[in-house]
Amino acid sequence: MFPNASPQALAARFTTLAEVLVPATSEDRAAGNQRKLLAAIAATEPATLGAVAERMGRGAPAMSRAVDALVRAGLVERTPDPDNRRQLQLRLSDDGRALLQQPPATNSRLAERLSRVAQSELRALERALEILERMPR
Repeated sequence: MFPNASPQALAARFTTLAEVLVPATSEDRAAGNQRKLLAAIAATEPATLGAVAERMGRGAPAMSRAVDALVRAGLVERTPDPDNRRQLQLRLSDDGRALLQQPPATNSRLAERLSRVAQSELRALERALEILERMPR
């Protein structure tokens, strides 16, 4: 094992391993960004563009283009705000909600690789994940 493992060394190994285990294609990254945006809208429904942009840490123009793409894809619905005619409300469509509930494609690829690991090692991985999940964010 590694008796003198520093947090920095473990973080570097973990990051490298994550990139190797679940290589993200540009398609995966785009889908991940789309899921994050759908989740931000869902978290504040009925959402406004400003609230979503703030939640995502992005500017309104970039978010406007991204939301436009989701509207065109039928994943988000835009409706007038009954209390403020100058503002639009954003809600997930049924398709958007269904997409958000599906596990990412990267999950199935990693699950396939994990299916070839011994049960005792899976339990050790589960314990490690429990430790990581308890860490302050």
